[in-house]
Amino acid sequence: MRILIAEDDSILADGLSRSLRYEGYAVDVVNDGSSADSALQLQTFDLLILDLGLPRLDGLSVLRKLRQRSTPLPVLILTAADSIEQRVEGLDLGADDYMSKPFALSELEARVRALIRRHGGARASVLRHGRLAFDLNGRIATIDDTAVELSARETSLLEIFLSRSGRMISKHQLVDLLCEWGEEVTTNAIEVYIHRLRKKIEPADVHILTVRGLGYCLEPDSRAVPADTAAVG
Repeated sequence: MRILIAEDDSILADGLSRSLRYEGYAVDVVNDGSSADSALQLQTFDLLILDLGLPRLDGLSVLRKLRQRSTPLPVLILTAADSIEQRVEGLDLGADDYMSKPFALSELEARVRALIRRHGGARASVLRHGRLAFDLNGRIATIDDTAVELSARETSLLEIFLSRSGRMISKHQLVDLLCEWGEEVTTNAIEVYIHRLRKKIEPADVHILTVRGLGYCLEPDSRAVPADTAAVG
């Protein structure tokens, strides 16, 4: 999951990005509204954390332009002002949630998880593939209820594959989904991460297939019950 933080307070932005990266998200940071607006047009994100008091282009204007493009990206607004008028205006423009500074990082992390789940529809909090389970909240993978030790990069890769089971994903798409601006991650490095992940999940009979010239695909779960037969019996 990739998050954009638009915040001109460098200390706060650094604290937020460190906290969210520790939770396993890819995080990009901009410090003015114009940069935020440009980034939102050029890159796909899963969540925007938006400060209202941005220079060059205020947060409400960034939000207004985002919704005028009919982009359904979930938006969490941050502001030092705790006025009802600002809350109403932000929510009316299409914000999904609102937090006033100062706030507890643990609460912000919980709201981030809730917004991303809500944006994904009625997505289960646990992704399952045969004997393998992945808890989206705790970001813990288990095989037959035994924890699988994964690095942060391997954890993010597993989430990407489980959420796109049966769908082809190219190396360049994986780089885009996993990496933040300025990171030097090559497609060769992606191959290494996938090799390590394969070794850890194949004991559960979960296989990541390589399709030459196209990319990778998580083999569909053969144990899953087809939707048109689930109600039979």
